[in-house]
Amino acid sequence: MKAVTLNGQVTAFAGTGRRLGYPTANIRTETKLAEGVYFGFADLAEFSVRPSLIFIGVPTTVGDHERRVEVHVLDIPDIDYYDQPLTVKIEYFHRPNEHFKSVSELITAMRADEAEARGWFAKATNLRDT
Repeated sequence: MKAVTLNGQVTAFAGTGRRLGYPTANIRTETKLAEGVYFGFADLAEFSVRPSLIFIGVPTTVGDHERRVEVHVLDIPDIDYYDQPLTVKIEYFHRPNEHFKSVSELITAMRADEAEARGWFAKATNLRDT
């Protein structure tokens, strides 16, 4: 896919990602990208070009009904980044949005997404270094 950059101010939602073990920096922004999970790089606070998992869509498994962009920036402190600017460069479409039968199934999928993302980032970093 061609890389897409999204920008916005970090906005509070329900805090569901944090409760599931995957805190997210959420932005309200318009995008025509398909609903799903993406891999890319984020600039947030003092962290720049950080590997990130990006969810775009409506998280119906947890009962939400509003489309959003949720960015889980890997390996940064889990603190509130509300009202901070966030830029995310989306580089890879991983999978479409799914409605899971349970939150437990969702967490299992999120863990698998993270493992696959870390592998993708390792390869992407090696390609950029050569």
